[in-house]
Amino acid sequence: MVQQTRKLVYRFDEGDANMRNLLGGKGANLAEMSQLGLPVPPGFTITTEACIDYYERDHQLPERLWDKVQEHMQLLERSIGREFGSTTSPLLVSVRSGARVSMPGMMDTILNLGINDQIVRGLAGLMGDDRPAYDAHRRFLQIYANVVMGVESSTFEEILAHRKADAGVQLDHELNPEQLVGVIGDFKEAIRNATGKDIPEDPWQQLLEAIQAVFRSWNSPRAIAYRDHYSIPHHWGTAVNVMVMVFGNLGDDSGTGVLFTRNPLNGQRDLYGEYLSNGQGEDVVAGVRTPDPISKLSQRHPHIHGRLSEMAHQLESHYKDVQDMEFTVEGGRLYLLQTRNAQRTVQAAVRVAVDMVEEGLITPEDALRRVNPEELSQLFVPQFDAQAREKAVSEKAFLARGFGASPGAATGTAFLDATRAADAAKRGTPVILVRPETKPDDIHGILESKGVLTSRGGVTSHAAVVTRGLGVPCVVGCEELQVDIQARLFTTTAGHTIREGEDISVDGTTGEVFAGSIPTSQPDLEELHEAQLLLSWADKTRRLGVMANADTPTDAQRAISMGAEGIGLCRTEHMFLGPERVPVVQKMLINAQEAERWEQEHPEASSDRSPVPELPVAVGEFHKALDHLKQLQIDDFTGILRVMGERPVIIRLLDAPLHEFLPRYEQLVRELVEMEAGEASHEELRSREEFLQLVESLREANPMLGHRGCRLGLTFPAIYEMQTEAIITASARLIQEGIAPHPEIMIPLTSHVNEMHRLKKGLSAVAERVQQDMGTKVKYLFGTMIEVPRAALTAGEIAEASDFFSFGTNDLTQTTYGFSRDDAEGKFLNHYIDKEILPYNPFVTIDPDGVGALVRIGVEQGRRTRSDLEVGICGEHGGDPASVAFCHREGLDYVSCSPFRVPVARLAAAQAALESSDQEDASRTV
Repeated sequence: MVQQTRKLVYRFDEGDANMRNLLGGKGANLAEMSQLGLPVPPGFTITTEACIDYYERDHQLPERLWDKVQEHMQLLERSIGREFGSTTSPLLVSVRSGARVSMPGMMDTILNLGINDQIVRGLAGLMGDDRPAYDAHRRFLQIYANVVMGVESSTFEEILAHRKADAGVQLDHELNPEQLVGVIGDFKEAIRNATGKDIPEDPWQQLLEAIQAVFRSWNSPRAIAYRDHYSIPHHWGTAVNVMVMVFGNLGDDSGTGVLFTRNPLNGQRDLYGEYLSNGQGEDVVAGVRTPDPISKLSQRHPHIHGRLSEMAHQLESHYKDVQDMEFTVEGGRLYLLQTRNAQRTVQAAVRVAVDMVEEGLITPEDALRRVNPEELSQLFVPQFDAQAREKAVSEKAFLARGFGASPGAATGTAFLDATRAADAAKRGTPVILVRPETKPDDIHGILESKGVLTSRGGVTSHAAVVTRGLGVPCVVGCEELQVDIQARLFTTTAGHTIREGEDISVDGTTGEVFAGSIPTSQPDLEELHEAQLLLSWADKTRRLGVMANADTPTDAQRAISMGAEGIGLCRTEHMFLGPERVPVVQKMLINAQEAERWEQEHPEASSDRSPVPELPVAVGEFHKALDHLKQLQIDDFTGILRVMGERPVIIRLLDAPLHEFLPRYEQLVRELVEMEAGEASHEELRSREEFLQLVESLREANPMLGHRGCRLGLTFPAIYEMQTEAIITASARLIQEGIAPHPEIMIPLTSHVNEMHRLKKGLSAVAERVQQDMGTKVKYLFGTMIEVPRAALTAGEIAEASDFFSFGTNDLTQTTYGFSRDDAEGKFLNHYIDKEILPYNPFVTIDPDGVGALVRIGVEQGRRTRSDLEVGICGEHGGDPASVAFCHREGLDYVSCSPFRVPVARLAAAQAALESSDQEDASRTV
């Protein structure tokens, strides 16, 4: 049987939107628009498989691909009656990239291909005007030299700026044909000086090299960085779209633009975009010229604006999503060059999803699938403190105003170079990247910046599109700024000068730019009606519970406002770290060992541990400190439990190593030496020496695997007993007030069932004693944290003494990999990810094969012993969408995360439920 040759080239009228994996998103949508009868210039698409073959063949085109390209070029020639390479009736084309998912600005495009010194004269005759023909020629030289030959774009921008200055004009299209010929000559000389060769005169050679350059751009550093950030597979490859050129630079009845069918900033149902008269698309996307709002097109060319509005409505209804459309008007005739689902802010995504449900375009389930859970946290973009902003205005700190392109306020140190900005950010400096306009090569700086500011470009420029997707505040088109890259400063028309290294503040919503730092504040989810409605649909859809990590009443209140159903982790060690509490903790620790030893020797001592005169001083001091901490803890737990009401609150008993409550040993040694050399009294020296001895006794080679967690509770039982007494006391008092708290007491770092048996027995006795003393029955649970592999592997035994499990996946990841998180992330983990030794950071997303296997074993064994065992995870994995999906698949009861990640987890849990339902439906269909 003869194997059928793969089809590597498709005409636009041969494909459809369902072929995006093969044709790329751009090619599939061009094909779909052609099927809909919309005005798309003729063209064809070279498939992503051809790109994959190109890399597998060591940068050689697949066999017969070039023959197929030539055949399809001949079809284009016949379809429009012009000839590629003709000097009298020339056909020019654009060559554009197109991955299966949108990667705006990350790969390359070449326009006006097929032109040379002879063909340009034929093009001028065809256009009836020399100026646009020579303008097309100079544009081709610039973009081809940059994309194919690697000549810096700034080389051509400087030449163009000098030529415009000499001609006494400001805009490119004001140069006359003779002046453009001079520009072309300068461009050619610059290319020859930079590369030692000329751009090919043969249009076919131009086309061949352009196709290869677009394939190569798939693996450009900026494209790789973008894919890494958005977890886009590197093996997908890009398609190449070859399309007949239409010219927006023919005069006032021509132009180019970008249109969104709804506002991508806030989701309002209004046409949003820009139109640049007498220009080409690269001018808008690159931000080289500042275009007009799309509304002005209705004034200049109402019939074109009306037709464009009809097409926008047609495409949005067809795709059932907001569309980002590129168009060109050539001599009064409208052409669509691209449509794609629009990138938008999360504010817009939420509003559009809800509005489209209300309009009947999509279902609530569709709406839940439309919003990226990870981006939902951007709803809490910082805003300038109102009073601080007004003060900045009154003190004349206002610098300029541009276009708000990505909402949110940011303050940081100004850097005018992307590499310097990225380096500073990695050192911990908050950075604002300032550029005349951003380019795709700036992506590494943008990714690290708190905000972006450009002096040129509009709301559909590269900077605007990329920062909106990242949720980074951005101001573009701030033409009051003059950015001097060489001098590392920018000036304003009002006379201000800001040098690199000085602080500035930007508001990506209003477009305002200020000198200095302005404090920011976070908005409240309750103010966002559409988000609340979307999340209410998520709550009805999800199976997985969502709780929050909270250690204070304020955190607990915030967690409730974010939709948390309880507290999945209350870390009591955080309660011991206040400045007024650390001395009490230290006094307790100084005397703990002697007190515990004395009480073991005197079991007849009072069970209530109240200090009495005959007790040794250390024992009395120990219990005095312990009683003080108990009162503080009762207040702590009363506040949190009161806020949470009947919602469950999982309280982890002290987990941190004891050295965390003490000064560094080296610091104390230095202080003691200074005291001995000074005038310190004998009593002061003795006290300091005792304290130093305590710190020395608590020092450990590996504290994270040392004397902490349940080991602390077993060696110093009075500490855990005090905490349990405080929890039950606080709960009983609330019950007496008419509140029904639901405390769950969690013992950390269990590795053996005997630890749980011993601790549960002792702590249960304390709980019973307190309830009897107060005459109040408290409903509570005892459970444990599963943080080490042995606990997961023996979970069936541990469940005998546990009412619930909470997987501490951060420590479980450390102990499974043998990584210290701080050391790994600081020294080698990024290298592992860059070199694809690991697919991602396992401290961000649960490793399903290693850590996940231990969780799976723990859940299965635990529930085999105790069918009603409550199981969840706590820590920041609980707010990671991929980890939430894992927890849903494994049948956990809940996830717990920081309050601001609760909405993310709620939506991610709903999407996980929908995915499971979809898979079940697919299985039934099969």
